[in-house]
Amino acid sequence: MQMAKFFGNLNLVVGVGFALAIAVMLAFAPTLPVDVNSVFRWLHVFFGILWIGLLYYLNFVQVPTMPAIPAEQKGAITGHIAPKVFFYFRYAALLTVLTGLTIAWVNGYLVQALTFAGTGSIALIGVGMWLALVMAFNVWFIIWPAQKKILGIVEATAEEKAAAAPRALFASRTNTLLSIAMLYCMVSANLG
Repeated sequence: MQMAKFFGNLNLVVGVGFALAIAVMLAFAPTLPVDVNSVFRWLHVFFGILWIGLLYYLNFVQVPTMPAIPAEQKGAITGHIAPKVFFYFRYAALLTVLTGLTIAWVNGYLVQALTFAGTGSIALIGVGMWLALVMAFNVWFIIWPAQKKILGIVEATAEEKAAAAPRALFASRTNTLLSIAMLYCMVSANLG
């Protein structure tokens, strides 16, 4: 297979990347456990990077740059790039939350973390979980409905689009704010 053809196919690259990760897991299986916990931790980190990476792309690059883009070129972003970004953004949020909840459930601290009944690392991961749940709520129930109007995916009047933009920005910037503390919780808790 030609290298250009291989690297030109994102689905193929990601599939081979996952196959490589599985091969690494299996190669180290005699010394490191490959179990539900380790697989879901790996997926949690993968989806979390995708989610927060897209959040930061939107807040640090796309949104601040849009006013400087000539009107005749904005359609390329709003019609082609942004819908794809928001697809991966919202499903990465969902899968990050689901894999995180699965990790807590498999390890027996889900209820303790969500109710702050635990101490130390469990309490810290509980804070991170609640921050992530608020952020995922914002993605699915504030940002995405507003963006569907802004991007013309659903019918909306000019007034509805204008009203949707500040809502989406507020929720997105709230997520950026919350993500900083949430990431601290995620990497510092170190629960087995």
